[in-house]
Amino acid sequence: MKVLVCDPLDEKAVEKMRSAGVTVDVKTEMKPDELLKTIPGYDACVVRSGTKITKDVIEAAKSSLKLIVRGGVGVDNIDVDAAKAAGMEVKNTPAASSASVAELALAHIFALYRYIPRATSGIKNGKWEKKDLKGKELSGKTISIIGFGRIGSELAIRAHALGMKVQAYDVVEIKPPFTEVIVLKDIDEAISTADIISLHMPMTEKTKNLFGKEMISKMKKGSVLINCARGGIIDEAALAEALKSGHLFGAGLDVFAGEPVKPGNPLLELDNVSLTPHIGALTAEAQKRVGGEVADIIIAYEKG
Repeated sequence: MKVLVCDPLDEKAVEKMRSAGVTVDVKTEMKPDELLKTIPGYDACVVRSGTKITKDVIEAAKSSLKLIVRGGVGVDNIDVDAAKAAGMEVKNTPAASSASVAELALAHIFALYRYIPRATSGIKNGKWEKKDLKGKELSGKTISIIGFGRIGSELAIRAHALGMKVQAYDVVEIKPPFTEVIVLKDIDEAISTADIISLHMPMTEKTKNLFGKEMISKMKKGSVLINCARGGIIDEAALAEALKSGHLFGAGLDVFAGEPVKPGNPLLELDNVSLTPHIGALTAEAQKRVGGEVADIIIAYEKG
């Protein structure tokens, strides 16, 4: 079995596959046209977030490719319909990085409530803004988690441990990890009653720019919006306006509509934002778990 690894994968996972008799080629940071030329002849390919498996890629590889594995949550960088039509299996590792993403969402909340980005920048620039940085405690605050899958559940557990009231909304049935989770059926109620809103949903036609001007206006004045899910769910121009006007206290983003973020993005001008470059799953522990699950999927497939 020949496997093409298109994005960085834990070295031990690569070694594990090779030890099981799988031929593994690691070729990262390929341009789309390079991927089209490279992928024919491989039985399986592994991607993370960087590589997109489009319909064109599937068409180029359909004579040999049987399995596509996404190391991570979601498969929105893969044309799943085209893959299935070509007889290919698509798998991912949804549980491996859930804790890491949930912890980053929580870190953004702490950063905003205690002014950590602004304080760090200020001190580096010779400012001592102690009197201006009166923060907030998380205990007693209400968090609405929009999209309550594995990551949302992990965040709920951590938020509850910090003394927060946890509300959950999803378009599918919710299975709370503890009885105190308040399950809401109406998204408007979820966002209008929360001090903090954390998004954990896929990027689809229905969720694209879901949090635009209208939805953000329904949020409680002085609330916080967190997105460690997918870029494009939030209208960044509308978010910037709400942050400038003071309607929102702050926003924490790990994902963006365009990545890398380009100069001129209005969010870069604001000091009530906490920004990270799509690193939700990027912890040593999560990378080992993701790599291990990818290797297990490939090896199990190779064994039939």
